[in-house]
Amino acid sequence: MPQFDSQFFSSLIFWELISFGILVWILYKFAFPPILEALETRERTIRGSIEQAEQNRLAAEQRLQAYEAKLSGATQEAEAIVAAAKAKAQRLLEENEQRLRAESQRIQAETAREIDRERRKALQSIRGEAADMALLVAEKVLARTLSDADHRRLAQEALHAVDANESVD
Repeated sequence: MPQFDSQFFSSLIFWELISFGILVWILYKFAFPPILEALETRERTIRGSIEQAEQNRLAAEQRLQAYEAKLSGATQEAEAIVAAAKAKAQRLLEENEQRLRAESQRIQAETAREIDRERRKALQSIRGEAADMALLVAEKVLARTLSDADHRRLAQEALHAVDANESVD
């Protein structure tokens, strides 16, 4: 085989080294710069994306903190509104209770006055009826008719007697 011949093999290695050198020089001159430029561009893009992602992460953390602060504030505000509503409801309930209590006491007092008036009217009516009955009985007993002055005098005496009996009771 001629490729393993030492004379042929050494010249083959020489030309392979020359070809390899020319290839490396061509690659270095024409291929490597665009490849290196593309790699540097890609590196800058990746680095920019990482920096942008870090900025976005920091912005998201800040927004999250702001959101949590707003949420906490809203929760506290809602609790304050609920507490104020409960206090207002309690106050209204107490006011209604006091108003109803006052109205009840007023109605009780008015009813007591009405009962007292009716009792006095009834007593006065009973006194009048008793006086008339007393006069009628006295008239029958005496079997004669009394004058108006006698009627009035006997009625007054009967009323005083009934008042005296009532005061004792």
